Amino acid sequence: MTDLQQPADPAPPPAQIPLAGVIGWPVAHSRSPRLHGHWLARHGLAGHYVPLPVAPEDLAQVLHTLPRAGFVGLNVTIPHKQAALALADSVTDRAALIGAANTLVFRPDGKIHADNTDGYGFVANLRQMAPGWAPEAGAAAVIGAGGAARAVVASLLECGVPELRIANRTRIRADQIRAEFGARVVVYDWAQVGNMLEGATTVVNATSLGMDGKQPLRIPFEALAPGALATDLVYTPLDTPFLREARARGCETVDGLGMLLHQAAPGFERWFGVRPQVDDELRRVVLA
Repeated sequence: MTDLQQPADPAPPPAQIPLAGVIGWPVAHSRSPRLHGHWLARHGLAGHYVPLPVAPEDLAQVLHTLPRAGFVGLNVTIPHKQAALALADSVTDRAALIGAANTLVFRPDGKIHADNTDGYGFVANLRQMAPGWAPEAGAAAVIGAGGAARAVVASLLECGVPELRIANRTRIRADQIRAEFGARVVVYDWAQVGNMLEGATTVVNATSLGMDGKQPLRIPFEALAPGALATDLVYTPLDTPFLREARARGCETVDGLGMLLHQAAPGFERWFGVRPQVDDELRRVVLA
């Protein structure tokens, strides 16, 4: 057989297009596909980001199957954040401290690495939208003690707030946060939530109260000091009753959309190799 008759070398496999998505139950409401789709288009990257509605009883099987289907990682939303942490092969210190994962990276060998970027997104939003914010200037008051609140507490303590006050309708959850995060955390009864605001320079609504379809956050605002920074993790509506009340009392306010945008950036960088920007154009796209 001549050289011309030698069989051709097999063609190299096509380059794999990275896949990522957001996993939850339900998940159709998520704005993450629009957010990540904008970044992929802006940077001209090959890749796809899709919503993945997965029931809790199917989570483990799905997470261990997706790496074999070309997925490089996921965002995790309700109700899977705690379960995803438990299923991971490796976990960052901050995800372990918060007790939940919102960002997963699938290693080439299929192992799952879990992180929590909610606290990063919370702080990055405040630093972008309120450049003069000084967390060390006074006490922070956090309303609520759920999973999002735990991320906020961890990030505020890391930023150097001298005292972190917290109140929750079910006090035991606030007491648990104090037990885990230490002596700088002071727990208030829900009936004292108005007193908790006195002298606070950073005030956070970390509950779902005030969200579209939910009851408003009904607390006394008289002790809220003019000049304090007030922020709400709720972003539907963008301008919540809590933010309007705080603004009427002379507070600087920051809405919750930026936390969603900033928490997404580390995952996008890990999956697609580019650090994206959070800017006004992104806000417009996500709100459209």
